[in-house]
Amino acid sequence: MIRKLLAAGAAIALTTTALTGGALAELEAGETAPDFTVEGFQAGEPASFTLSEALANGPVVAFFFPAAFTGGCEAQAASFAESIGEFEALGAQVIGITAGNTDRLAEFSTQHCASAFPVFAISDGMMSDYEVGLMMRPGWTQRTTYVIGTDQTIALEYTEMSPYEHVDQSLAALRALGAAE
Repeated sequence: MIRKLLAAGAAIALTTTALTGGALAELEAGETAPDFTVEGFQAGEPASFTLSEALANGPVVAFFFPAAFTGGCEAQAASFAESIGEFEALGAQVIGITAGNTDRLAEFSTQHCASAFPVFAISDGMMSDYEVGLMMRPGWTQRTTYVIGTDQTIALEYTEMSPYEHVDQSLAALRALGAAE
């Protein structure tokens, strides 16, 4: 009986992973975030970003999203843009990163990010470093948000294909991080 229950639980977990599109993020809270440099746009203008340099100014919220100009990604970007004041009040910088439709990031940065934060094309090696490949759509990124503390330690890893909880999860992690420092 116990074997049947364990087997059923494993089957449900595998099915859920297959339906949501990917493996869980490899990096977890407490681990060191790999450094990276990315290129992209903010308010339609070219921008670049290096994690280790940005952390000198406060924590970083890096949200990976599947592709620019897709419904869930538009909603997620708008949600971060609407909440940018809360992130700034906590001393955090928000960035979006994607592997999908990167040729349209300049336009996406103004239309859906409301010019509030930059969006970047994923850099070489970053897909595997952050384990954000979207299994159901090769070449696109999983919807995963990382909150990275000033010591380059991951305070939050949140993977969920629904775009609606990423902001709340990030803000809660930043508040906890601030209370711990």
